[in-house]
Amino acid sequence: MTLVIAFDEKSRLWVLQTATWTYALQLTDEDAPRHVYWGPSLTTEQVADVTRPSTAWWDGFNDPDEGREELAVDGGTRYWTPSLQVRFADGTRALEWAHTGHEIGGDTLRIGFRDRHYPLRIDLHYRVRGDVLERWVELANDGEPVEVLRADSAAWVLPERADYRLSHVVGRWAAESQLRRESVAEGETVFASRRGITSHHANPWVMLDAGDASETHGEVWSAALAWSGSWRITTTRSIDGRVTVTGGFGQDGVTHRLSQGSVLTTPVFAGAFSENGFGGASRAWHDYTLAHVLPHADELRPVLYNSWEATAFDVNEAGQRKLAAHAASLGVELFVMDDGWFGSRTSDNAGLGDWVVNRDRFPDGLAPLVGEVHRLGMKFGLWVEPEMVNPDSDLYRAHPDWVLHHPHRRRSELRRQLVLNFARDDVAEWAHGWLDALVRDNGIDFLKWDMNRPFSEAGWPDDEDPDRLWTGHSQAVYSIMDRLRADHPGLRIESCSGGGGRIDLGILARTDQVWTSDNTDALDRLRIQHGYTQVYPARAMSAWVTDNPNFVTGRSTPLAFRFHVAMAGVLGIGGNIVEWSEDDLAFAREQIALYKEIRETVQHGALYRLQPPSASGISAVQYVSPARTVVFAYRQSGHFNLPERRVRLQGLDPTARYRDSGSGTVHHGAVLLSHGIAIDLPKGDHGSALVRLYRI
Repeated sequence: MTLVIAFDEKSRLWVLQTATWTYALQLTDEDAPRHVYWGPSLTTEQVADVTRPSTAWWDGFNDPDEGREELAVDGGTRYWTPSLQVRFADGTRALEWAHTGHEIGGDTLRIGFRDRHYPLRIDLHYRVRGDVLERWVELANDGEPVEVLRADSAAWVLPERADYRLSHVVGRWAAESQLRRESVAEGETVFASRRGITSHHANPWVMLDAGDASETHGEVWSAALAWSGSWRITTTRSIDGRVTVTGGFGQDGVTHRLSQGSVLTTPVFAGAFSENGFGGASRAWHDYTLAHVLPHADELRPVLYNSWEATAFDVNEAGQRKLAAHAASLGVELFVMDDGWFGSRTSDNAGLGDWVVNRDRFPDGLAPLVGEVHRLGMKFGLWVEPEMVNPDSDLYRAHPDWVLHHPHRRRSELRRQLVLNFARDDVAEWAHGWLDALVRDNGIDFLKWDMNRPFSEAGWPDDEDPDRLWTGHSQAVYSIMDRLRADHPGLRIESCSGGGGRIDLGILARTDQVWTSDNTDALDRLRIQHGYTQVYPARAMSAWVTDNPNFVTGRSTPLAFRFHVAMAGVLGIGGNIVEWSEDDLAFAREQIALYKEIRETVQHGALYRLQPPSASGISAVQYVSPARTVVFAYRQSGHFNLPERRVRLQGLDPTARYRDSGSGTVHHGAVLLSHGIAIDLPKGDHGSALVRLYRI
């Protein structure tokens, strides 16, 4: 990849160039960092032609750089959405830039500033990772305490276009990642989580286009935040077409206190530009996540079985052994025992926090079951929820002060749970201690790390800076995961938060896959997976085949449909397989073997969303690797006996030929790209098909 980071001292202009885009900024006469350009590749000489916009007559009432700042701050005549707001000890809020120098090292750029009067240092950081630009900010205080009211990681300034459209996702429990596309509203539009977690209701990324982009064509600018706690992304649009996106951790009313000598480093807020539509933007994010985010991205994720939907809390050694034997006979590679194995955890009423094996259910501990699972040729995984506690638990009775709480306020329960304050060193050390011992003493290969409720009464009465728990909690979760992985190199972790409530680039840097949703209904999963893959890769998208009727929706769908939907990600089985018929077990065995054949393409290939989920017609998704392409096609419902249209493929070599492994038919790549392929789906509702094409 071509990468150049250059600085022109005369114009005080920095230019970052890759093979696909150029990014540029410069200093104003007042030393403020001003955005210049972000878009299709330009040479440094061409960037120099991108001049300051002409000043209109009415600009006497407006700052000419408003909406064009690299990191908008309070002060002077700036009225744009601020990315950085501070209050100094004497009450002064305005910040005035003074440039102190810069450093260029390989793929990174640091530009240093200080306030003109107060001893506050501000470093803007840039790092190129593939087709993605990472940005973050570091604040350092050398004087009296400073209150940081807002500290976003970056502001992204878009070029002026006639219109702008915004893509994002919305949702709730069991309905995560619902894609929305709408015009960017004038004024401020805020997407956020105030829940202490990423949340089911929104996800920290946005995509913007001029309203003319499609899945395959058009310019798309996008940004994604690598943070797993509360967050905020604000789009701002003026009447004359200026559009910016600013984002970072935190929320209104939560402040950071910088004492003398302290440093605040914001999480990465990364940006990507694509000229190949939404699909091109998604593939840039997928490539980035595989190359620079996931800890073991080169691995193939195993087919797993999870016991939850089969047993719920009715967990015991004999039952788990029976499930494990059935799972192994199907070809499952990772057996995961879910909730109910510890303490007095026979329901969700009690036991969270008491992480000792329930000896009534496992008389000799976990070792015999783990040993049996390993003997069957599978790895062993375990469900944990370290950040939670039931009031009915020995832990809470011993340490009621360990939970988030305010004096003189009730402690609100959700799912009969309270949230432990992981920002406390003693709580974090306790959590790491029992997790480390659990993994070490029992030979645990995999943890499903759950977090089933958001923050409430988020106070810390004994601390002089109680607001730091909002960032400290997530940072402690990161630290514990990092320590566990360092001490147990074979350990793999799945992120779960009541389903898809903690999916983001920050948690993906510490985990190997994410639980996409508690809703395993295959029809609903088509839409959930469609929204998820806008930014995140199939390599980390855990998807299960479960029983009919589905426990969330009550809907029944064919077993083939359920498998084909789940095989588009990291395949898992979550049904009560002890009760499955011999025919269903034989079909599952066949499909698992087939998935193992294609999973390298699914998990590491380029993803093309050929046709989005629709109530009528076929939806289809395609994965492409050098030697093979895999296509999944789905019909939600049939209407009027209409013939299905051919599906045009993408990402193939037009000069090559491809053999259909099912029919034996040989297709020219150019024909598959231009004319498409006819896919034979079973008649009726919920028909699906898997097509495998091998390059010859």
